[in-house]
Amino acid sequence: MTGVRDSVGDWPSLRVQDWADTRDTLHMWTQVVGKVSPVHFFWGAMDLAVTRFSGRTAPEHPGGAPNCADWVMVEGYSHELSSCGFWPGGPGEGTFYSYAYPEPAGYAQHPVRPDDASYNPEFGEFLLPYETVRTAADPDATLLEFLQTTYEAAAERGGWDRGQLETTR
Repeated sequence: MTGVRDSVGDWPSLRVQDWADTRDTLHMWTQVVGKVSPVHFFWGAMDLAVTRFSGRTAPEHPGGAPNCADWVMVEGYSHELSSCGFWPGGPGEGTFYSYAYPEPAGYAQHPVRPDDASYNPEFGEFLLPYETVRTAADPDATLLEFLQTTYEAAAERGGWDRGQLETTR
């Protein structure tokens, strides 16, 4: 049986630029010390999502989401949150989204970036077309800017205790 030390020489070299995207994403999430969901596949809309929580309970969700039992929504939205993800549906190539539950006053008017991001009142979410990210000079920075500014919209407008939820590592 070969030991771990014996096989170290077989590992390929990994240049920093080859894993920079992963490093930047991990850096963003290491700034969070509050509760965060794992990235998960949401079957209701076939999207990938991740959620940050404020730590405070939320009003009971009214239910009524398509393809999802009311009790699932009540349980899933039991605490204040900011959720973001990618939905392959909609116009074009798909959409990145971000929303808050419950939606705090002024959330929809909060400035978010990049410029192509906008609040959609029909969905109650900020949306950013996949094409904007795909064609950006720096796609990773463009997406991270959207995710960070929409989180800030929820946290600031919702009065979250960001000092307890974030770190500046």
